[in-house]
Amino acid sequence: MGMAERLPLTLHAYRMLTGAAIPLVDLLIAYRLKRGKEHAVRLRERRGESLVARPPGPLLWLHGASVGELTAILPLIQRLHGREFTVLVTSGTVTSAGLAEQRLPPGVIHQFVPIDVPQFVNRFLDHWQPNLALFVESDLWPNMIMASSARGVPLILINGRLSERSFRRWRFAPRTIGALLRRFDLCLAQSAGDATRYAGLGAPRITTTGNLKLDAPAPPADDGKLKALEAAIGGRPIIGAASTHPGEEAAVLDAHRRLKGTFPGLLTLLAPRHPERGPGIAEIAKVMGLEAKLRSRGEMPEVHTDVYIADTLGELGLLYRLAPIVFMGGSLVSHGGQNPIEAIKLGAAVLHGPNVWNFSEIYLTLDVAGGAEQVTDAGKLAVRMGAWLKDAEARKRVSETAVIALDALMGALDRTVAALDPYLAEFRLQRRLEDA
Repeated sequence: MGMAERLPLTLHAYRMLTGAAIPLVDLLIAYRLKRGKEHAVRLRERRGESLVARPPGPLLWLHGASVGELTAILPLIQRLHGREFTVLVTSGTVTSAGLAEQRLPPGVIHQFVPIDVPQFVNRFLDHWQPNLALFVESDLWPNMIMASSARGVPLILINGRLSERSFRRWRFAPRTIGALLRRFDLCLAQSAGDATRYAGLGAPRITTTGNLKLDAPAPPADDGKLKALEAAIGGRPIIGAASTHPGEEAAVLDAHRRLKGTFPGLLTLLAPRHPERGPGIAEIAKVMGLEAKLRSRGEMPEVHTDVYIADTLGELGLLYRLAPIVFMGGSLVSHGGQNPIEAIKLGAAVLHGPNVWNFSEIYLTLDVAGGAEQVTDAGKLAVRMGAWLKDAEARKRVSETAVIALDALMGALDRTVAALDPYLAEFRLQRRLEDA
């Protein structure tokens, strides 16, 4: 790339500081392990070591930070794996490793991404020698990018997302972000707005492919667990709240309290974004005079249960199949919103708060079409939920409109594969020559 000599001082300093920080990194890993944020048996992977041998032939490496990114690229992984490439997937969280175990096709390798220290990164690259690296959304680690680029590995950003907020932050360090983005061969952006922002920061070749999350299948649900929950709930009216953040549960519980008198037997299914917060939410419910049960303790909703807290991992598929009305969290607080697509694909009518910049294009499309509604506080949340509980027809119209509105935004998977095709064709040719 001939750019090493023009590396900005910030990146030089970053490389030197991270290179010298190994003793601190060991402390960090130990601290994270204690908090359940590292996988005890697989700590070596965080240092770039692997117990898995690299298979022969071309290797495609995809990296996504966490569960959301991994879910988005599952269909893409299936397509690439179907073309007989070795596929290596890396991510950084324990929950994403659990998802990888459940849902990656057999033969696809999952590893924890090494911590962004030059020695660890080089060890990882020495072992895996990827032929192509695909980074999902916006998880850009400077040492990983610089080292891959220096080895001549083509880098492609897929499902690229850059919020207005991140864009403004990066504009204070234009040379730093520019030096990283120019190392990418190709930048596949989710929307025209994302593409414009990437261009503004110096990304060279940008194509708008759409959002891969729209093409991801609805989350599965265990049939036995679904039937057991349905039996426990019976014919009670249900409202749901998914991926909620601190501050939002109180609003949802307040809405429940307001609606309880009008809708006898009302049950709220609530899945916090971070399951470990379940017991704390049960305390809030208790203070508000509501009876709560926790799924993590193996409890089931009973006749007098007001709130059933689904403080478990990978079970949103159950909530979306059971609750006809779902409030999407991260949107009443200043988080940027959570992904509404899965709820919509499973037939829920969606409510959300005003802070949805993480999925601005999707929510705007939904709201304009009448496929979702925005609420600003607990009072409005209760009013909309009450209206939809009363009027099943209106609720059904909203959920059907949402499906049609999202259909128009789909197709990102095909466009992404088409953009990758020239690279894949080259590897196929290379493999034929090696086999000949």
